[in-house]
This record gives sequence, structure tokens and C-alpha cells, in this order.
Amino acid sequence: MPDVSTIVFAATGVLFIGLSKAGFGGGLGMLTTPLCVLAFGVGGRDPSFAIGTLLPLLCAGDAFSLYHYWGKWERKNLLYLLPGVVVGVVAGLGLIGSFSPRQLNIAIGVLAISFVAFQFIKAAIFRAEGAFAPNHRIGIPCGIGAGLTSTFAHGAGPVVSLFLIPQQMPKEIYVGTTVLVFTWINWIKMPFFVAQGVVTRETLLTGLCYLPLIPVGVWTGVWLNRKFSEKLFLRLVYGFTLLTAVQLIFNFDLARLFR
Repeated sequence: MPDVSTIVFAATGVLFIGLSKAGFGGGLGMLTTPLCVLAFGVGGRDPSFAIGTLLPLLCAGDAFSLYHYWGKWERKNLLYLLPGVVVGVVAGLGLIGSFSPRQLNIAIGVLAISFVAFQFIKAAIFRAEGAFAPNHRIGIPCGIGAGLTSTFAHGAGPVVSLFLIPQQMPKEIYVGTTVLVFTWINWIKMPFFVAQGVVTRETLLTGLCYLPLIPVGVWTGVWLNRKFSEKLFLRLVYGFTLLTAVQLIFNFDLARLFR
């Protein structure tokens, strides 16, 4: 595949960060990591390069969301989730170091498929749950799960949702709380990623090239919210996520399609 394909796929993945931070497409951001891993992999980069490139971009996206939802959150959730997040991030980095690039691709692919499956069963799960008061007994395991999945694929969304949605907060407070939690998770990861060499000068410079796409994605997300059906869009996204995940797991020879 030509180098332009790497740029297009990676740019699309980064654009999805802005779209998801604008509140369009639900868990659309889960597609970002698999798509960028696939894109940079074509250029010979291992998955950790994509993970390291995306983290500062996610932090930039969080800044836009924080501005929009400032103060519209339930801060107490941080007390229950963050201790587990730190444990999960440390454990996740240790596991990443023991995986080969091929094994890490498979792990990210499996997480992406699990995410899509979660979207179809979450309504049934949450219907079976009553409203509950957040606590450490549930929050710490959820935090560990969020830290692990966020370290591997920046994909803590489903785990955080399992903890937040049953609290039955008003929609705006729920979204604002999600923004606050993800902001803390991403900044907790940053010093660990730098220390482990996942975020490097090269990943920062690469991410800088894609940074303008974050505000473009946010603006586009706001516009799409007003103009298009999110339900149809999500079906397309979930289908594309599945295809990307299958490619990461089975490593098909895509170059044959262009010969």
C-alpha cells in the first residue's frame, strides 16, 4: 500500500477523536487506535508507536471537551475509579512490554471486537441494573479494567460506562463526568508512557502533524449532530471497526488488493 494510505487512515482515526469528543458517534473513539495501529503498521511501525502518538492527541481532545462541559460532572467518581486506574496502567505497561508487535495487534483487535459486542448488549445490561451509589468495591475493579484497556488501546469507554451509567445521572452530567474521568485517565498515563518510551520525541512530532484535525473533528461532530442520523452512522462505524479488528487479528495481505 502506498504511503498516502497510511496518512489517510491515520488522519481518519485522529478525526474520530474530535468527533467523539463533540458527542457524536458515542464510542466512535474506540476505532481510533485500531485504525492508527493498522495505518502505521503499513509503514513498518509497531503498535506502541500508534499508542504513543495518540495519547497527546487524546489529551488535546479532552481539553476541548472540558471547556464545553466545565463543572457539569460528578467529581466523586474520581475517588472510586482513579486508584484502580493507576494499578491498571502500571500493569498494562508491564504486559505491553512482554508482547510482540503481532501479539499486541491481536490484543487490540480483540478489544475492538469486544467493544462492538458491548454496544449491542449494554442496553440489556443496564436495564437489569437499578441506580446505585458509587463505591470503592465496584469502582476499584472498574478502574483497574479501565487502566488496562486504556493502556492497550485507549479503549476504557465500555468499562467506565459500566460504572457511570447505572448511577442514572442526567445526560449532560453523565457526559461531563465521562469527560472528566477520561481526562484524568489520559494524564495519569502520560508520565508512565514517557518513562517507558511509549511517548517519545518522534511520536510527539508525528502527532503534531495531525493535531489540527482535533478541532476540525470537534466542529464536524457538532455539525453532524444537527444534520444526520447518528444511528445509521454508528452502524457504519461498528462495521468498519469489526473489519479493522479482523485485519489486526488475522493480518491479511492487503497489498494483494492493489497489485
